[in-house]
Amino acid sequence: MRHPSFRRCGLAPGAITPEDQAVVDVFRAMLAAMREPKPWTPGHGQDLAVRVGPFVERVYPRPGDDHGPDVIAVALVHPDTPHAGAYLHGRQLGYTNRGWLRCETTAILGLWQPGYAMLTHAAANLPLPDDIGMEPAHYALYIEARKRDDSLDGFTMLRLGPYTQTRHAQQDYDRLTAALDGRETTLVPGYRVSAR
Repeated sequence: MRHPSFRRCGLAPGAITPEDQAVVDVFRAMLAAMREPKPWTPGHGQDLAVRVGPFVERVYPRPGDDHGPDVIAVALVHPDTPHAGAYLHGRQLGYTNRGWLRCETTAILGLWQPGYAMLTHAAANLPLPDDIGMEPAHYALYIEARKRDDSLDGFTMLRLGPYTQTRHAQQDYDRLTAALDGRETTLVPGYRVSAR
């Protein structure tokens, strides 16, 4: 029985070259990152690896907006950041013009590791798709008047926003709720006025 012999393309048998060893090391790092992702804990502000279709992308959580159990706000980051060339390349591929996005925590693989870099759109030299599965992370406050019998009959009196950070929206919500407390009967008779 004859076994096929495998050799590196274009190279004579022998010791592995430094260039080939670098490729092997990068591939091993990617495999290690996929097998053993570093767990993510909310509130630490570290770059995360997020699945975007068949690719893995690097994202940065918005400070103060990374505590949500289901959704957090993130910005896409080119995998080669902070290198100078990464900004221009990231701009060409659509990384920098997205702003803050709502990311479901189920899409988070873990903390970003350099081994994920070869799994990104940038490594494949592909632009990010128009629909990456994340909506813009903007928030708004609604002042609503609802019938006292908790029916769905009611209307929105005022919309404030968009807010780019939940903490600013929460501060205004707390102020409005305090201002409305006890005065709801005088604002719109027969309706309960509340902030949402």
